[in-house]
Amino acid sequence: MATRGLAGLDWLNFFVADFQTAFGPFISVYLTNVGWTQSAIGAALSTGTIASMASQVPAGALVDAMRSKRMTAAAAIAAIGASALGIALWPNFLAITAAEALHSFASAVLGPAIAAITLILVDARAFGERLGRNARYAAIGNAVAAGVMGACAYYLGDRAVFLFGAALAIPALAALATLREADTALLRPSRAASPSVQTRRSQRSLRFLTDRRLIAFAVCAALFHLANAAMLPITAAAVTKRAGSEAGLIIAACIVGPQLITALLSPWAGWAAEAWGRRPVLLLGFGSLPIRGFLLASVADPYLIIAIQLFDGFSAAAFGVLFPLIIADATRETGHYTTSLGLVGLAIGGGATLSTTAAGLAADYIGFGGALLSLAAVGLCATAVVWTLMPETRVVVEP
Repeated sequence: MATRGLAGLDWLNFFVADFQTAFGPFISVYLTNVGWTQSAIGAALSTGTIASMASQVPAGALVDAMRSKRMTAAAAIAAIGASALGIALWPNFLAITAAEALHSFASAVLGPAIAAITLILVDARAFGERLGRNARYAAIGNAVAAGVMGACAYYLGDRAVFLFGAALAIPALAALATLREADTALLRPSRAASPSVQTRRSQRSLRFLTDRRLIAFAVCAALFHLANAAMLPITAAAVTKRAGSEAGLIIAACIVGPQLITALLSPWAGWAAEAWGRRPVLLLGFGSLPIRGFLLASVADPYLIIAIQLFDGFSAAAFGVLFPLIIADATRETGHYTTSLGLVGLAIGGGATLSTTAAGLAADYIGFGGALLSLAAVGLCATAVVWTLMPETRVVVEP
């Protein structure tokens, strides 16, 4: 199927990104305004972080095991909508922690389910380009949702953000309902695998865990997020000290700007990955990370930081497209695509969690500049690992 012929998949990515945005910084603001202490907020959000880490592999395995990826995605969307509704209606500790845990597990299911639906519907030769298109609509959804939900919070109150987020599950489900071919395509062997591959799938072999490509990419992904996850929070803290009352606008621009770059470049990243191979695009995306870190550490003007932060959009476009694409390459003949997404997602979560902790300690002891230089050094190591250890995974698919 052509990459441009799936409007339902475009809108699915757009609306999923929309309602997921409600679970970002808005929840901390909401809980603070309803009287929660910062320690209680931290405990509730930590529940979500722990649940997200613990859910990655089981959720991926669940998606692999389910025959209908579309129904699996529908259940996850409904669960996330229920989580947003629960947060809006019952802002007590038990309900919030339960909603955070439910949201984390459902999100861990939804991402792989959408990737699996894309893999089913799109010809293998166009998979990279389609992933780029998915990333474009997700980035646009993030940017639009951030603005609309900010307006909801300002004019209608913080609770309205989560009511609006819950309501967005409805158009997401409507977009998903248009992708009925995702169910019927599973019955066609040519869409799934050759008979020999299907035999190997029935054996559910765990040999894929020793695949060098998968292991190398998991290491690269963990290092990438170890360098990347804390870079904007550390920069935000530094900007707050320098810019005073204008810090909020600067940080908002630092978030929206990269999303626009991601939306512009993601389709190109998918095309280039198919035309040039995975490694060149991955190297470009990883290479922009240490450049960004070194520049952020050396620039004092808060407004120049907005321009520097645009490098994050390029990294996000490259990694966002290459993550599901490289996993598809490595697991093409195993039947463990979404399980492998979960395994690498676990590595990503570990790197991101360690990043914020380590960078915070570094900022306390050697200052913001030193912390950013440390993150840039880790990014340089990540790029070196891609260069030395990461093999090319592109498989040439015959017409």
